[in-house]
Amino acid sequence: MVFSGFGQGKDFTSSLYSTYDKYKEPSLSKRRIKHNDIQPLINNLSTNPKFKVSVVGKSIEGRNLSLISIGTGQTDVFLWSQMHGDEPTATQAIFDIFNFLTNDDFKIEKENILKNLRLHFLPMLNPDGAQIYQRRNTLGIDINRDALSLQSPEGRTLKRVRDSLSADFGFNLHDQSTYYNAERTDKPATISYLAPAFNYEKDINEVRANAMKVIVYMNQIIQKYAPGQVGRYNDDFEPRAFGDNIQKWGTSAILIESGGYKSDPEKQEIRKLNYVSILSAIYSIANGSYKNIPISDYDKIPENDRKLFDLKLKDLTYNLLGKSYMLDLGIHQLEVDYASHNSYYNTSRVVDQGDLSTYYGYETFEGQGYTMTAGKVYPKILASINDISQLNVIDLLRSGFTYVRVENISKDKNHVGFPINVIAKDYKVPEFKMRTGVIPNFLLEAQGKPRYAIINGFLIDLKSGEGNFKNALILR
Repeated sequence: MVFSGFGQGKDFTSSLYSTYDKYKEPSLSKRRIKHNDIQPLINNLSTNPKFKVSVVGKSIEGRNLSLISIGTGQTDVFLWSQMHGDEPTATQAIFDIFNFLTNDDFKIEKENILKNLRLHFLPMLNPDGAQIYQRRNTLGIDINRDALSLQSPEGRTLKRVRDSLSADFGFNLHDQSTYYNAERTDKPATISYLAPAFNYEKDINEVRANAMKVIVYMNQIIQKYAPGQVGRYNDDFEPRAFGDNIQKWGTSAILIESGGYKSDPEKQEIRKLNYVSILSAIYSIANGSYKNIPISDYDKIPENDRKLFDLKLKDLTYNLLGKSYMLDLGIHQLEVDYASHNSYYNTSRVVDQGDLSTYYGYETFEGQGYTMTAGKVYPKILASINDISQLNVIDLLRSGFTYVRVENISKDKNHVGFPINVIAKDYKVPEFKMRTGVIPNFLLEAQGKPRYAIINGFLIDLKSGEGNFKNALILR
């Protein structure tokens, strides 16, 4: 690390990472958290004399928007999360930070933070959206595009709190698509940053420069735990956006976006990285070490790109109209919420095919020598889905069967945990034709025998029976 300041906080940062489990809020363990999950935690904080808890607004559906403040310093730092209801990673990290601040450990560091700063947190700005795990609020507004018109009560609350605090620093905490990567690499953009522009010219004044310096500091921290997995957003000015306007209004605005991390579907490792990097940034603001960081390092952070698939299949043979062709396939394992919006199942799609040599996958399969072939329907009709458990499904796949027909299927069932698709009694399996938009269900043959199966976009090794499998589908 070539700049001063990082060395001072290096041991603190390492200790934050190694002791994280002690402070992780155990009641928040899944992404689809709701207002009634965090409200008891906020109520507990209101009984702690270190904190000041105020209801500063209400959502359209009447849910409280709470501001939680701590510290006695002269510098105000304002952090808000979940402006988009389906972006909860940083909300969880905020409650981990509260646990850290209420614990007796790290006394010297916490004293430094709290005597120099006043920290203000507004977690879950869009609780109505969080209730049904959607981006927009009940009015259908993207709150992050409401900084000028202030048509939403949530946007008006954010503006009013920002103005009342006249905060020196603001952390705008979001989630981004898991399909972003750091440009020209196969690394997911696990964390992405932006110091938003405050005008079309993208000028850099002291306010924006301070945001850039803190971002450089945070990037160095993330590199230790997720090397190469940091991206930087395009800084084109968006006049309606809160981040751009908050920068314009004099608060050093720092956008943090939580993306993807391999084998972390609930984004708990990314939550940990939020916790470590945000607390470390707060510490650097408290002790002023960020001031010595060169802003030239900001532009060295790779830009965000969007060239990731959940599964990339390379150089497969595809037979069409009597001829053989080579194809790459890119598959997204898309999430579909349950009606309760507490969890989800996957329904996958082929999103691109052809030459995908400039694209990457969380999982990549080298397919040279393998031919895509259609799967067959198991000839026996089963009475119920439960009867599948009596079959050796992997043996069925090895024999070329990718579908089982079932007589009685509950109307509310959409997926199964067995690695074979279930079809209704009268369902006709479509002709096997590879094109974008289809659900990827087929076999990969070598020397005329099935060696791998792709079931609902998940790759299964038919020799070992293993694979990163989540669910198959029920097709009616």
